[in-house]
Amino acid sequence: MKFGIVVFPGSNCDHDAYHAVKEVLGEPAELLWHKDRDLKGADVVVLPGGFSYGDYLRCGAIARFSPVMDEVISFARGGGKVLGICNGFQVLTEAGLLPGALLQNASRKFVCRDVPLEVVNASTAFTRRYRPGEHIRIPVAHGDGNYFIDEEGLKRLEGEGRVALRYLENPNGALRDIAGIVNEAGNVMGLMPHPERASEKLLGSADGLRLFQSLLG
Repeated sequence: MKFGIVVFPGSNCDHDAYHAVKEVLGEPAELLWHKDRDLKGADVVVLPGGFSYGDYLRCGAIARFSPVMDEVISFARGGGKVLGICNGFQVLTEAGLLPGALLQNASRKFVCRDVPLEVVNASTAFTRRYRPGEHIRIPVAHGDGNYFIDEEGLKRLEGEGRVALRYLENPNGALRDIAGIVNEAGNVMGLMPHPERASEKLLGSADGLRLFQSLLG
């Protein structure tokens, strides 16, 4: 399975994701520049963490209009799997591929630490290598990870089982401790924690690797 990892100006976790996929997972991976209009045969597209376009206006607001995003949106709407990590999650909400918004952390401080998570839904294409209710540990690194959605949208997310991951120790004030969600079709996921930074025991945790492994089926 081939992974395409999008590189925006300001991305800083693109090579981390590339390493996790190519060197740890052992799957083909290619970096896709933000001006590309070709996903180069990718079976999975990853929008990595970082500060795309310097996070001007709003996080992900400018990256959403990059040429490559036209292809990513078409790919997702056609059923292709898309994973947005941290800034990538913000881009997905700005692009309308996921509902809600990522607001400034409740503490108004940048948070960078390992956090414990609960796997709420282990039946998605992104979480099927985990057990329902399993507790895992994956790092976060963000200043705008406070997930918000209106009451009606929240009811839908919860009622349809689209909350995939939940914080056990909320680092940012996210509504209902939401750390990761999937779209209605189940082929797009956004999460604030960084699974690529928890892909090897050398890094202190390999709990994130199974997210990438889940995408292999």
